[in-house]
Amino acid sequence: MSATPAPKLTDDCVQPFLIDASGVNGRLVRLGHSVDHILERHDYPAPVKKLLGEFLALGAGLATALKYDGVFTLQTKGDGPVPLMVADVTSDGAVRGFAQVAGETPSEGEVGDAPVPRLLGGGYMAFTVDQGADMDRYQGIVELSGATLEDCVHHYFEQSEQFSSAIKLAAGAARDGAGWRAASLAVQRLPDEGGTGARAREETEDDWRRAVMLMATAKEAEMLDPELTPDQLLFRLFHEDGVRVFEPRALEDRCRCSRERSGRMLIALGREGLDDMKLDDGTIEVTCQFCNRSERFSDADLDAFEAAIAAEETPAQS
Repeated sequence: MSATPAPKLTDDCVQPFLIDASGVNGRLVRLGHSVDHILERHDYPAPVKKLLGEFLALGAGLATALKYDGVFTLQTKGDGPVPLMVADVTSDGAVRGFAQVAGETPSEGEVGDAPVPRLLGGGYMAFTVDQGADMDRYQGIVELSGATLEDCVHHYFEQSEQFSSAIKLAAGAARDGAGWRAASLAVQRLPDEGGTGARAREETEDDWRRAVMLMATAKEAEMLDPELTPDQLLFRLFHEDGVRVFEPRALEDRCRCSRERSGRMLIALGREGLDDMKLDDGTIEVTCQFCNRSERFSDADLDAFEAAIAAEETPAQS
């Protein structure tokens, strides 16, 4: 008796695809419970939740277009009421993110169709791939230019000579009250696609424009609809040109913080400088900005961490 195959991933995943007629490839990111859990851990105003939801979907979409073994980080720094946003995605699909809110944020009506200048202000967006101490870090930086995150990332793509890419983002609260959802849809063309010669280049450019045009027809409600599977949405958009889907990759809400890391971070700050951080009961509380989980450390806890670190640094006696 054969085993029943596992159901195909349709949520909290990235679905790679290829448009047969043009050879343009793409990715559809669908975030359900993962993005809802991330957003609901913090008391963000609705406009900030929507922007961070789009940001998480953007980060997942960009990360899964790369081959890396480590952490892809997307970050904005600006002078608006949301001076910092961070989203990172590990090579095994762990997603996390947070927004720093400083002062009063504008209402949804005031934000309108310009969340970047209204919430983030002037500043920059940075893309970083960190593959560990033994590998070079890759970083790209682009000005926060435009009204939306899509405008900003398209500005970055325009400056890149490596490939052409276009992206569409969506985030919002589910109509059925089941929480927040987010999605990103991207198409990408490598520079050597489509052959050589003036006619081939013209045909390739036409194919590319058509792929971007078809992608742009995706409605926010379709991108966020949990009842519409990735396969169904992609067929709806690109069926005239033929669309082929590949094995989806799972994404999950998973923070990398730990009590061990927090304790070692405190020791690295230096014991003499920790007294000002102590609460009335003599403990120090460390809260992760990403998952909002708190850990408390007593002097005895810090003594134990300090001893463990010292033991690691002491050469073994033969």
